[in-house]
Amino acid sequence: MTPPNSRRQFILSAPLFGTALLAACSPPAPPAPTPTPAPMAPPAAVPVPEMPASTAGAAPTMQRVDEQGPQAQALGYVEDASRVDKSRFANFVAGSQCSNCALYQGPAGGAEGPCAIFGGQRVAAAGWCNTWAKKA
Repeated sequence: MTPPNSRRQFILSAPLFGTALLAACSPPAPPAPTPTPAPMAPPAAVPVPEMPASTAGAAPTMQRVDEQGPQAQALGYVEDASRVDKSRFANFVAGSQCSNCALYQGPAGGAEGPCAIFGGQRVAAAGWCNTWAKKA
């Protein structure tokens, strides 16, 4: 009976073990390079319309918020804070109005100005909406 691991079998299989050992210890192959996307062309220039000479130095006029608009209705916006539906908006505080709101961006003492909630549209300084927050 021949032992299962004879010298002859060992000598014949030694190169296989060496190859397997080298393969296990060698560093992994570098990843395949990813293709780089082709550069995009810059966007085409959009022509800017010329302003009429009568308004050349003036700031562009912003649209005034319509009380009947969907956003104004959802926020309970009114142009006169004394007309707030207090049963619907229990958070209304007497004396609160757009001019003393943190979101109001109009000039102090002005009749109207832009509001951050309404995308910069003009609101009445004496107005009010449900997002009113005391100016710091």
